[in-house]
Amino acid sequence: MRYIIYARKSSESEERQVLSIEAQLDELREFAAKEKLEIVASLCEAQTAKEPGRTKFAEMLSFLENGKAEGILSWHPDRLARNSIDGGRIIYLLDTGKLKDLKFPTFWFDNTPQGKFMLSIAFGQSKYYIDNLAENIKRGHRAKLRKGIWPGFAPLGYLNNHRTKDIDVDVEKVPFIKKAFELYSTGKYTLKQIAKVLKDLGLRSYKGNILSVSCVQRVLKSSFYYGVFTFNNEMYQGSHQPIISKKLFDKCQGVMRMRTHKMQRKSQNIFPFRGFMTCGECGCAITAETQKGHNYYRCTKKKGICSQKYVREESLTEQIISFLQKVSLSSQDMKKVLKELEKDEQKAKEEMADYIQGLKEELKNFETKLDKLLSAYLDEIILAEEYTAQKQKLLTKKVALREKIRDFEEKGMSWLEPARAFVRNLNYAQKLVSGQNKSEMTTFLKNIGSNHILFNQQFSFSAKNEYKLVAERRAAARREAKESLKNPDWRGRQDSNLEPFFWREEVYH
Repeated sequence: MRYIIYARKSSESEERQVLSIEAQLDELREFAAKEKLEIVASLCEAQTAKEPGRTKFAEMLSFLENGKAEGILSWHPDRLARNSIDGGRIIYLLDTGKLKDLKFPTFWFDNTPQGKFMLSIAFGQSKYYIDNLAENIKRGHRAKLRKGIWPGFAPLGYLNNHRTKDIDVDVEKVPFIKKAFELYSTGKYTLKQIAKVLKDLGLRSYKGNILSVSCVQRVLKSSFYYGVFTFNNEMYQGSHQPIISKKLFDKCQGVMRMRTHKMQRKSQNIFPFRGFMTCGECGCAITAETQKGHNYYRCTKKKGICSQKYVREESLTEQIISFLQKVSLSSQDMKKVLKELEKDEQKAKEEMADYIQGLKEELKNFETKLDKLLSAYLDEIILAEEYTAQKQKLLTKKVALREKIRDFEEKGMSWLEPARAFVRNLNYAQKLVSGQNKSEMTTFLKNIGSNHILFNQQFSFSAKNEYKLVAERRAAARREAKESLKNPDWRGRQDSNLEPFFWREEVYH
């Protein structure tokens, strides 16, 4: 009788295996020599038998069905099957006579009704072991999740603490992970560039490999790094230490959504306004071309007939400069405004303590709601689907509120730096007017607004509220100044450059 040796181990770690494949083969060959068995093939497989679909197992059955062998030699029945389908196929082959014998060094088998009955029990025990192991693992996962502990292998930047069963920060890798988020949030780096930066800094995976672009993307998309995680479609508040803020995480997601894996076109200095606007009539992109030494911008007309005409670059530049002048601020006035901001900062600090206390009371309310929601779920007042949905909403709000409190406590006046940046941007607008750098004008207008349109040779866009407010106030002040020149007896407002604080309250507060 011809036999096939079949050796299998799971794909898990070596220390959790009863015998390695090499050890099984040595034992089986020694057993075959002792029993004087003819071996026609040896098949080895490193895959779990929990589910059907093993390649080498299917190859072994094909040998038996084609009459190339009549018996199987394996270490134990659980090496052959731990699921009902594969176990049933083995017994069916015994019933049809295509499989005549099974031999195991650790298990007795005889091809009789009693032998097949005992084999069925062995397969059943193997399946019970797997099912019971899976249930124990799930129970362990639930216990960890209740404590806010990630139940799997720690993400890059964290370590599994096998003593406390918790997740600890990897102090060596955390600075690199944080750096990746900070660089990507600027919008100036692609995923490929971030991967190269991390490679140059020396960051490697826990297996010692260089991080691929897809791995960098997974890191940047993981909410684990700001303190929450999702397991089986349910969100949990993690007990591990966050290494970034939710604000930074959200900023990175915004950059990623904006790009959506599209290839960035290299900017061309020949046409600084190309790819910047859309046609106000048909919605097509605005392209550019050079005619007789001048740059002209026009609609691509890809959607059909469009009546819009060409516009020269000089005309577009004048219109853009006209807007920039409305939101510009001299260096002298910028210094005055920044000085006023310092006074506002001192006043706001005195009011902050009461505000933080109110936020903490609101946080307690969310914790109470989560407790009540859990009680309602345990008392079967609400269904599991409703519980999961409501829990995710409350947890998201709770995390945002907790981070808000931390921002106020750690960072202090969070509005101050944006306000200062806004004032400096107004001063930068004046420098653009003076410098005439058209590419930088395009970048500036993209940053302060959206929906840039060219219609009837006129440029327009939707500026952010703060810039729109400044432009409107500046235009109104200049109109009043002109009226005052026409009517000397009427005391009008002077040019707004002399009144740098007239918009402060609306813009900052």
